[in-house]
Amino acid sequence: MFNRHLSPYLQAALADYPAVVLLGARQVGKTTLARKIGDTKGADCIYLDLERPSDRQKLTDPEAYLSLHQDKLVILDEVQHMPELFPVLRSLIDEGRRTGLEASRFLLLGSASGELLRQSGESLAGRVAYFELSPLHWLEVDAEHQGSLWARGGFPASLLANSAAKSLAWRQNLISTYLERDLPSYGARLPAQTLRRLWTMLAHKQGGLLDVTQLAKGLMIDAKTVHRYLDMLSDLMLLRQLTSWHSNVGKRLVKSPKVYVRDSGLLHALLGLSTLDDVLAHPVMGNSWEGFAIEALLTANAHLMSHGYYRTSNGAEVDLVIDVPGDGLWAIEIKKSPSAKPRKGFYAACQDLQPIQRFLVHNGPDGEPYPVGDGVQAIGLGALAGLLQQTL
Repeated sequence: MFNRHLSPYLQAALADYPAVVLLGARQVGKTTLARKIGDTKGADCIYLDLERPSDRQKLTDPEAYLSLHQDKLVILDEVQHMPELFPVLRSLIDEGRRTGLEASRFLLLGSASGELLRQSGESLAGRVAYFELSPLHWLEVDAEHQGSLWARGGFPASLLANSAAKSLAWRQNLISTYLERDLPSYGARLPAQTLRRLWTMLAHKQGGLLDVTQLAKGLMIDAKTVHRYLDMLSDLMLLRQLTSWHSNVGKRLVKSPKVYVRDSGLLHALLGLSTLDDVLAHPVMGNSWEGFAIEALLTANAHLMSHGYYRTSNGAEVDLVIDVPGDGLWAIEIKKSPSAKPRKGFYAACQDLQPIQRFLVHNGPDGEPYPVGDGVQAIGLGALAGLLQQTL
């Protein structure tokens, strides 16, 4: 139903590389996108779900099976569950290159970025391209669904549910799946209830500075354990730890990361917020919109690698700093209301950073940007995401 903006870039990478890795949280649409790409190849494509016993059985002798289909695109879903495949894939890729099979051999899907990047990086260095599929973002949905995207989040099943109650129930079930199945499968040893408390505490602190000591005290566990589970949630692409932007400006910088539950729908489900009215009435509203805007902007351009927030001890602050390839630094202040004005700290931070572009992004109509003083342009979220997408 939705045209994912990564689709043409995935197909272009498959034409250039023997293997492509597509990362993304569970239920975000990786399989749908991969099958859509596979459908363009017809019979020259094979799909294997490595969580399905019958498909795993086919790979009892992976070298023999995959060699039989060396002229086809093989899609391997949830490939992180079979790390022993990666040396085999490397061998098959290198052997294929000697016989002229240079590209479009394997499309690997995974929902644990850290583990999959480690596994593939060790075996497939120089042979693979990487992409991350986010939940649906502003530029991927039509006007009919943009109104509910913030409240429900970008997981397709949540966004398309025929009622707010069913959408909330789907998200709560997904959270339970992560707590009771996925996190334990990646080595979680804490009880599911403790993990839920941690995730809920993070939701209440949306957009705040990470304070591991406070989290550990609230959960009555040690800080090292909290760090481990924060990294686990980040690897599963459920949590964003937005790092401090380091600049040689001679200022005392705040260096702790800011933490965001990446999907606004999961954030609201953790807080028990069903409708947009519930979100608007909750104290998390402003920080929820900030996190939603950050995700929309960072996922609009698949190649934005350098980004962060900027804050100094004297109050200078930028919500999002992006180093846009071929342009330079963009400083972005995020406000919910179209009538809001930049904070004094934003102007002070711009004096430090000297960005090429200065934006105040809001939730108003996506018309032409208009100046609000001192080189700052006010702009709708969709319009700014569109500008970032054009820099691809």
